[in-house]
Amino acid sequence: MNEDKHNRTKWLHVRLTPEEFQLLLRRVQRTTCRKTSEYARKILLSEPVVINHRDQSFDETMVELTRLRRELTAAGNNLNQAVKRLHALSQIADFRSWLDANENDKNQFLELVKEINIYISKASKIWLRS
Repeated sequence: MNEDKHNRTKWLHVRLTPEEFQLLLRRVQRTTCRKTSEYARKILLSEPVVINHRDQSFDETMVELTRLRRELTAAGNNLNQAVKRLHALSQIADFRSWLDANENDKNQFLELVKEINIYISKASKIWLRS
């Protein structure tokens, strides 16, 4: 009996206008169905169709997180270079000037971390709602 369920031998022919066909294709693309026939079969037999849903606010959050990640990577690279230079310093005067010069980088890095935490919180709230 299980084999008969998967052995589809009956045909159903449906004629559509070009506009109707394009509408059908757009609807299929928004679902998880891999084929138009799978979508049509589910609709005709009143089976559930899973729709791919995109949350625009989450997309915007992901774009911002990506930007912040790039900036964080750049800031991390600058910090890494500064630490390497610190290890190469041999005089106290050089060390003091290094600390003064890199205070701004440290503050920028900490601000980016705060910004990332805010966006991660927003993303998790959005994710938990869906």
